[in-house]
Amino acid sequence: MNFIYEEGGEIKGACAVGPALAGADHWQAQTQHGKRIKLKAKEVWLSWNTGDLATIMQEAEQIAKEVDMDLLWECSPLAEFKFEQVATEYFGDAVQTEQVIALAMALQNTPIYFRRKGRGNFARAPEEQLKAALIAVERKQREALLQQEWIDQLCLGTLPPEINDKSGHLLWNPDKNGIHYKAVAQASQQLGISIAQLFLQLGAIHSALEIHQGKFLKEHFARGVGFEQSIRWNLTAWDQIVNDLPQSLVKAFSIDDASTTEIDDALSVTLQADGRYEIGIHIAVPGLAIRPGSEIDQIAQARMSTVYFPGGKITMLPSEVVDVFSLQEGGYRPALSLYVTLNAQGEIDLTTTHSRIEQVMIQRNLRLHEIEDIVTQESLNGPDVGNIPMHQELAILWLGAQSLFKSRQETRVKNGQRPEVIGPPDPNSLPRDFHFTITDEKHLSIPADVLFKHPLDDSRWQVSISSRQRGSVTDLIVAEWMIFSNQTWGGLLANHELPAIFRAQQGWGPQRTRMQTTPCRHEGLGIENYAWCTSPLRRYSDLVNQWQLIAYLEKGVMAKLAAPFVSKDVKIMGICADFDATYTAYNMYQQIAEKYWCLKWLLQHGLPWTGRTRLLKDAVVRVEAIPLRLTVPELMSTPRGATVLVEITQIDLLSLNASVRVVEVLGDLNQVKEQDFEEELLIVSPQEILPTELVDVSQLTTNLVEIESSPEYQSPNLSKSFSLNEVVEFNQDDASIKKT
Repeated sequence: MNFIYEEGGEIKGACAVGPALAGADHWQAQTQHGKRIKLKAKEVWLSWNTGDLATIMQEAEQIAKEVDMDLLWECSPLAEFKFEQVATEYFGDAVQTEQVIALAMALQNTPIYFRRKGRGNFARAPEEQLKAALIAVERKQREALLQQEWIDQLCLGTLPPEINDKSGHLLWNPDKNGIHYKAVAQASQQLGISIAQLFLQLGAIHSALEIHQGKFLKEHFARGVGFEQSIRWNLTAWDQIVNDLPQSLVKAFSIDDASTTEIDDALSVTLQADGRYEIGIHIAVPGLAIRPGSEIDQIAQARMSTVYFPGGKITMLPSEVVDVFSLQEGGYRPALSLYVTLNAQGEIDLTTTHSRIEQVMIQRNLRLHEIEDIVTQESLNGPDVGNIPMHQELAILWLGAQSLFKSRQETRVKNGQRPEVIGPPDPNSLPRDFHFTITDEKHLSIPADVLFKHPLDDSRWQVSISSRQRGSVTDLIVAEWMIFSNQTWGGLLANHELPAIFRAQQGWGPQRTRMQTTPCRHEGLGIENYAWCTSPLRRYSDLVNQWQLIAYLEKGVMAKLAAPFVSKDVKIMGICADFDATYTAYNMYQQIAEKYWCLKWLLQHGLPWTGRTRLLKDAVVRVEAIPLRLTVPELMSTPRGATVLVEITQIDLLSLNASVRVVEVLGDLNQVKEQDFEEELLIVSPQEILPTELVDVSQLTTNLVEIESSPEYQSPNLSKSFSLNEVVEFNQDDASIKKT
């Protein structure tokens, strides 16, 4: 006895094994493919006794392909029916077994024409639904043909206009069920390359930079880098807040790069009647007007930080907001001020430390390029000859900075760390700060907004990279006073049990340097309770901490109840985690962009390029002229610190890799301490990323974090302390390093 039954949506055949009683409730059977099964009677659609099963099933499959479904639908009854009923209507009275089976197969395989109502029972689809389904099927057939046509064109090196128009969308926000993506994915698979490589080869994307940048923007700025709406700013209310603040008698000045717009810190020195000096650190105070949950707060919290990269930046706050709070020269500006007394020998009286919110006269915005070369230890110790602006103030600040530095070194030594040394690094050490300038073929600077346009073609752009050594007097002045501010305010928040976002560096491992909401030691700086407070226009963590400080200054001991964030507040914990993750992502993109432009710099000079590199460790070398690290496996056994002449023969801007060949190992720099080479492995972590623009020493702090030395920066959180010349914790602002 032979049977047909349904399994997995298909009609299959089987024959009974041994005697088969017609009235049995099940049979031992063997399928047409030789598999033994137990076939229940209720599963059987049709049974018959004669004929070869395999032959009948094969003929039935062929007949099923030839069934005219439109005719079958027309001749089927309106009510539910058994498949055998319509066999005579379609095939005639002399219907054969294979035809009946074919009809079952046809009905089962065409759900748009017939709906299955049970085992072997069907009902024809309503006419309107059938027409809609047929239209959909026809559309899919056309799409399949079009998709195959695109695949063929892509594989032959031709870019279909329909694909070209959607190239950006297909790379960064694809609909993987769409025919455009399916065509591109299949073509790239057949060619053995990625979709990004395919688009670069065909000219759909003109630059690998656009690919790197597009991926970053899709994830963090899906709605664009601009601000969606104008800020509704109540200037009257803000003016009233400012007018209610007392006016300080001090005169402050800032030190920033020439292009800096977010001036959020300034310093002042005031001679007191007893011959001592009152040092003031003044920080922009947007926390007075920007309140948690407000429109501007939502904008800042969505971005968490300003993003820096070669050629531009994406600000955390709109320019109209920055302009309101930035400490621009020429008038009184609201500020959160920290004061401490210093004697003529540079000794600091910590008992005089106090903070207040006030209006401060900003006398001068000094620019780094104007003073860095002339502000030296010798010039500050000598008489004021009029060539150094704010000479006396800088000299006093320099005395205090040395005292603060000495105190930190004593703590570091007690903790078992090496003391740091004041002054420039060894002249043989590699430069650590770089300025990237990107220009077009006419040598005009590329506007930052051009970098975000699609398509982006940088094939004719040029990049120049200049370097600067750290360790200047202005470096130490700003670094130490900003560390002092962050430590003092962090300690104030910790001592009064006010939740804040602290910067911790303790222990070893991937999370050695981290953001957290509980006070902790910062081993690299040699201090306790270090909290970022000095950059509220550029970092959301600083704005959060400023809110807490304002609450303390206004409410005193009641601040624990009145502050925006109270004890065990999960909101600030979430903000801390979001900030850490976002800040990391921003700075990892900056590292990618910097490496891209370093490789472009090599291409500008022509390949093969031959030049000097310095071996760091684990076969990683750094090109001496630019901040580019590359892996050279054949140097695995070469001593660290060796100068190696290499030849770079190929560069892949998409994978950010280069083919490197060792020409000659020139020797090791025995005159340079091993520590100097260790520090070359310490690049700024995602939390302290080095800026790619001109250094603004008004924004230095100490602490760099060791990153695994692969050129792709795979492990950005491993940390290690090091000397002040190389130890400064950096944060970028407008082509500048800004103090944390």
